[in-house]
Amino acid sequence: MRLTLIVGITLVGLVVALVGGGYLYARYRFGEIPKINVAGELPQVSGKPFNILEVGSDSRVGLSGQVARQTGASAGLVSGQRSDVVKIMHIDPAAGTIAIVSIPRDTMVTLLANQRLYGQFNRINVNYAEGPSLLAQTITANFGIPINHVIQVSFAGLINAADAIGGVYLDFPYPAKDAYSGLNIPHAGCQLVTGFQALAVARSRHYQWLQGGVWHYDPTSDFGRIDRQNVFIRALISRAKHLYNPLTINSFLSKIPQGITLDSGFTLNELIGLAVKFHSYNPAGMLTYTLPTVPATLPGLGDVLFAQEPQVQQLLVKIFGSSLLTPTNPPPNEQLQTPLPPKIAPTTTTTTIAHPSSTAPKSTSSTVRNATPVNPTTAVPYFDPVPCSP
Repeated sequence: MRLTLIVGITLVGLVVALVGGGYLYARYRFGEIPKINVAGELPQVSGKPFNILEVGSDSRVGLSGQVARQTGASAGLVSGQRSDVVKIMHIDPAAGTIAIVSIPRDTMVTLLANQRLYGQFNRINVNYAEGPSLLAQTITANFGIPINHVIQVSFAGLINAADAIGGVYLDFPYPAKDAYSGLNIPHAGCQLVTGFQALAVARSRHYQWLQGGVWHYDPTSDFGRIDRQNVFIRALISRAKHLYNPLTINSFLSKIPQGITLDSGFTLNELIGLAVKFHSYNPAGMLTYTLPTVPATLPGLGDVLFAQEPQVQQLLVKIFGSSLLTPTNPPPNEQLQTPLPPKIAPTTTTTTIAHPSSTAPKSTSSTVRNATPVNPTTAVPYFDPVPCSP
């Protein structure tokens, strides 16, 4: 979703500018996007790698009609917002590379505030109820990842972005469904996914697929959802980067403000600079990782995940290198202790990813998707959709 925003807006700044008046028009549209002040962000150094925190909010604000009913908004079943998606995108303009680290929502962290409400340790997504500032600060304090920018995307933002570019093409190897997210793909094959179904793909963590006349269940919950979100992001990039029709681009920009929010430090010129650098970027080369964790059960909290060391630090050093900071408030381990992460020398050694079989029992947590793959782009389970061309 974040990459789509970058690609869409910057394409307008480049493509529309070719026909005259494009920069002023792009600035006008960019000014319509809601901005928020985020405390704890570190300044971005021109030309150097930087990190964007993407928060996928489950806020139902802006939804109406059938979509509102299907997500529980119209009945008042869900209010406020939670961060069901926490991703950090590491962009290296000089190298022309992009890597994304996903932090599962049940990952335990040391809280910086609200301990009377939530205790000293709790899931990372409790930090988001009042906005992204505390979440960004918590990530830096626990894992040493410097945050330079923040983008929030709500349910409405994802639907609007997907619809504004005419939907995304995904190849489903089998019919698929998710009764909780509303996903319903009755036929296999490469197909256009739009509107509510686009949202349902990205939300799906109770994914089922029909193989051999039997419905099979993906038991990995949030880990499976992270995989499908990354696939969806690649499909969005592929679709957005080929938009050259000014009417379609205008539609994209006009709908972006509805459900997407940027931090106040993000400028249009920065986005245009990214477009110049990444205009030919192949989304298949985007590396995606999930923070290594181990599952556990805690009284009063139920199923949670603990950061797994030294794998976590190995991954973070591999991605963020010397820009990684020393954590001031490390996350707890399974003994609820908070040691500093181990010292890790830069290395290229990684392990391959594993996925559950189709006959695996239903589970609320799993460790099968937590290893750091050599090239996570190729690690999509065989039953999940992948980007395709019509």
